Amino acid sequence: MEFVGAHILSVGQFDRGDIERIFSVADDLRPYATRRRVTRVLQGAILSNMFFEPSTRTRISFGSAFNLLGGEVRETTEVKASSLAKGESLHDTARVLSGYADVIVMRHPETGSVAEFAEASRVPVINGGDGPNEHPSQALLDLYTIKQEITARGRGIDNLRIALVGDLKYGRAVHSLCKLLSLYDDVTYHLVSPPELEVPPDIDEHLRARGHVVNTYHDLETGIHNVDILYVTRTQEERFPTQEEADRYRGLFRLNQHIYTQNCEPNTVIMHPLPRDSRATAQELDADLDQNPNLAIFRQTDNGVIVRMALFALVLDVADQVHDYAQPVTWYTAKRTPG
Repeated sequence: MEFVGAHILSVGQFDRGDIERIFSVADDLRPYATRRRVTRVLQGAILSNMFFEPSTRTRISFGSAFNLLGGEVRETTEVKASSLAKGESLHDTARVLSGYADVIVMRHPETGSVAEFAEASRVPVINGGDGPNEHPSQALLDLYTIKQEITARGRGIDNLRIALVGDLKYGRAVHSLCKLLSLYDDVTYHLVSPPELEVPPDIDEHLRARGHVVNTYHDLETGIHNVDILYVTRTQEERFPTQEEADRYRGLFRLNQHIYTQNCEPNTVIMHPLPRDSRATAQELDADLDQNPNLAIFRQTDNGVIVRMALFALVLDVADQVHDYAQPVTWYTAKRTPG
């Protein structure tokens, strides 16, 4: 795809070459993401962060990524704090706010809303999550993490074996990651969920049509055998018709160190798009996994900044100019603790 000036709305926009380009730029930007160097390549540019659903990691990650490239960030974090609460259409909001910013990141609870907004925007729009539909930047950072973790073990993404565990019906990160992984060869998917929370049929059909092996499991311990990656998700309770229905699935698929040791290969990587639910009755990942070196969830979040920096650099056409505006860091001497 042509990145310059493009909206990033769906992983369906990408082919393998596009992903390799994003990851190459991300690798190049790592010294800036880790504060070893400073660049001001986007000095004077403005990001409008529009998050109409609760968000911590995605919102701050996008903001930090833009700041680290030298740009400034303006934020709207609730519908009631915007003119949408007064009845303004997404079209009109897009026309107005795209006059105030150079790029917009938007999260909205309704499927297709970000694409509708982008149609009227005069600047690039990046989808920060639209309801249960897609979360393209999350899928990219997840895939980037998978690549790093698997490469360190002498493997590649082709022939990957991955178990996706939990709420696969409403988990937009799962939907996007499944589609991205389908661009690779001979991926084996273990889809582990309650029967009512299986992946939507269109995603299942897409994976099978691409020639991948898709196995469905309703039992955690069976489903996590013989995989390279465990991708665990929380129950997306905000997307259920009622809280009572969501509560039925809390804590059903709960991974702890004992289950991991008994059922997983020794180097199986544990991932989660976060937030993980730490309430005693709802944990997907027990705290006793925190000392497991294969727990990659915080390496994932670090990678989120790097990948989002790469998206901004590509969309705003500065990927080849970053080093021209760079300088060494003199204030940062403490060693960062790895994730």
